[in-house]
Amino acid sequence: MAAEKFSNPVVRWVDHRLPIFSMLDHEKYDYPVPKNLNYFWNFGVLAGMALVIMIVTGIVLAMNYTAHVDHAFSSVERIMRDVNHGWLIRYIHMNTASFFFIVVYIHIFRGLYYGSYKAPRELLWMLGVVIFLLMMATAFMGYVLPWGQMSFWGATVITNLFSAIPFVGESIVTFLWGGFSVDNPTLNRFFSLHYLMPFVIAGVVVLHIIALHRFGSNNPIGIDAKGPQDTISFHPYYTIKDMVGVAMFLLLLAVAVFFFPNAMGHPDNYIPANPMQTPAHIVPEWYFLPFYAILRAVPDKLGGVLLMFAAIFVLFVLPWLDRSPVRSARFRPMFRIFFWLLFIDCIALGYLGGKPAEGIYVLLSRIATGWYFLHFLVLLPMLSIFETTKPLPKSISEPVLATAKGVA
Repeated sequence: MAAEKFSNPVVRWVDHRLPIFSMLDHEKYDYPVPKNLNYFWNFGVLAGMALVIMIVTGIVLAMNYTAHVDHAFSSVERIMRDVNHGWLIRYIHMNTASFFFIVVYIHIFRGLYYGSYKAPRELLWMLGVVIFLLMMATAFMGYVLPWGQMSFWGATVITNLFSAIPFVGESIVTFLWGGFSVDNPTLNRFFSLHYLMPFVIAGVVVLHIIALHRFGSNNPIGIDAKGPQDTISFHPYYTIKDMVGVAMFLLLLAVAVFFFPNAMGHPDNYIPANPMQTPAHIVPEWYFLPFYAILRAVPDKLGGVLLMFAAIFVLFVLPWLDRSPVRSARFRPMFRIFFWLLFIDCIALGYLGGKPAEGIYVLLSRIATGWYFLHFLVLLPMLSIFETTKPLPKSISEPVLATAKGVA
């Protein structure tokens, strides 16, 4: 029996009735992983670790937070000043949120570069996009909770966008607000949902991992493993490699928390919310800026909202837009050029999203938005037809052994 592999009698007794240890043992030793994965494959683990940190610190913060418009700002200040190590917990929470998005953005671009969205991993990719959407919703609601100036006005601007939807828009906004303005019912709803959503994300992450293990990880050369010679066990090879990534992640997070805790925030959020005084320039958190630039690139409110959501929806259908049989950009010279142009375009959108919606910034936002959709809707389908790709290796081991032979 499977339980007999464990020497501890308690473990054997539990595993016979609930085979959790057998499952973990299988994932640790028996799960075959391509032998050529590089450090870009660390970022899935880093994202999971960031989620755990966010949940743990969020639970502690919720114990001391008051979800009321008259007390929310002062309760956050109390956490920072009077709660034992409250400043540390809050700085870890708010900076890990930014690091979470950094890790996920790298994870997404790695998937784009190496074709991890292609068959048979379409559902794996789509679940990842769902996680990204849930992260954005959770982060937006969390940004409202400190009830500073940018919190209040960011909530007002973003929730008002739904009013552009014909027929039902006003009803949606009223439902989100819990009344006819951003007020105490809004804060209560956002706090409740912000507490709930990370556990929903964790559930989708489990589905994401199950889908990943159905066909295994993609790899840098984008071909399937041909046999045992192309794979190695996950432990100890990739657990050690992941530990290196985790150490670097925690080191950089510690530097941010202890030396630059407010570098990725907005100073206006340290001013209590004032419905009678509008900030000179309302901006969301940095990780929303590319989509904020797309939203403002269109002069029509409804058009901007539709285009902003379309920028995410296009990722759902990406596996059917890029029909090239070759996954990895290593063997697609033209795709590689356009990939880096897309990367630069997204950086530009992030920069433009933080600038005032006037003058040259509006024009540049429109150009960058146009290129974003041109890449996915026009260039990728055309490359699938006309691009001449390089020949693929016969196996994962072939380039690894060739490199080793060259070194020898």
